[in-house]
Amino acid sequence: MDKNNPIDLTRHVPAFSRRTLLATSGLGVAGAALAACGAGESAPAASTPAATAAGSAMPEAVPSPSQSDLSDTEKVVQFSNWPQYLDEDEGEGTTMQDFIDESGIDVIYTDDINDSNEFFAKVRTNLEQGRSIDRDIVVLTEEGVELWIAYGFAAKLNKELIPNAANLIPALQNVPFDPGREYSLPWQSGFTGFGYNTKLLERETGLKEITSFEQFFDPKLKGRVTILVEMMDTMGPMLNWQGYDMSDFTPEQFDATLAVLQQKIDEGFIRQVTGNDYLAALESGDAIASIGWSGDVLALGGKFGFSLPETGGMIWADNMVIPSVATHKANAERLMNYYYDPMVAARLAAWVQYVCPVEGAREAMAEVDPDLVDDPWIFPTPELLAQAQEFMTLDLQVREQYVRDFFRVIGG
Repeated sequence: MDKNNPIDLTRHVPAFSRRTLLATSGLGVAGAALAACGAGESAPAASTPAATAAGSAMPEAVPSPSQSDLSDTEKVVQFSNWPQYLDEDEGEGTTMQDFIDESGIDVIYTDDINDSNEFFAKVRTNLEQGRSIDRDIVVLTEEGVELWIAYGFAAKLNKELIPNAANLIPALQNVPFDPGREYSLPWQSGFTGFGYNTKLLERETGLKEITSFEQFFDPKLKGRVTILVEMMDTMGPMLNWQGYDMSDFTPEQFDATLAVLQQKIDEGFIRQVTGNDYLAALESGDAIASIGWSGDVLALGGKFGFSLPETGGMIWADNMVIPSVATHKANAERLMNYYYDPMVAARLAAWVQYVCPVEGAREAMAEVDPDLVDDPWIFPTPELLAQAQEFMTLDLQVREQYVRDFFRVIGG
């Protein structure tokens, strides 16, 4: 999702967090959710955990929304998503345009979510006061969904208007942050692992892919690797590398892994701590390898590779949520239902190239793009899924402390 040329460790660079703009299409876009920092730099206050909602006092009571559902009289739905997460620039015949044409419901689509915490901070006051945030669907990370549910800011879904929700793949049906999927449905899923510039990697190391942290921290790559500003995406795979379990670890194990990260920073291995601006760094050759996200790297094309660590990568999902103050809830549920039609899901997956959460989309892909039917990064095999785990579900306060500790090490 990002857009900035990589830099040395002496300057700040505006950057966008998880699933931000693809570097090829978003260079120079302003309004970052947080600042990616070079290792050892200070991050601006807005990007630190202290600025997130998780550490703030929860409201004593959430007021009822000041407006009821207007779906019957206003044929519109307002949808906020992460940039480059929809086939929106393909001209005629996009999935969204087809929904508009078929349903008669207009969609006001905004790609203004670059970080769940930053977005939450932007709309929190209205949510607490029961006032509209001019959005009927928002797409949030797993920890974002957990936060909105905890604060009472997520509306329960009316599954009668979303019969296609039955097509949700089994692996994502009953998740710890939303048991039974009462409040959320996945938009897309994906993996965290190693992204790399294959030509430069082979030139510098003789390797054609990176499958271990020993290879990632090869002395020949010193100063030309990047890690993610997202605590879970960087620390999860590193916890597994250290022989722990990202899905079930102790505070002592977290601290020990954090000490390893500190050592790698001190030794000069890490060029930059980034949002999606690692993509621009890989393209320019300033970085050869990155901890990154599957769909982003694969969308760069055949000159770049993506692999999961042998010790285990991470799997995650970004999720559609209807705010408690939504003014077009029924229309939002109809849009959710549309995107859980297997053919629509296949068309979307062919463009974003992330893990498709919809059962039946693989069969539909045979008509959309036969070359992608057996793509394991869109339709993972059991063997690939066995190489990835979800990060441990954390109490909000515990997660806040872990993020604080992580930012202290990377320079926040």
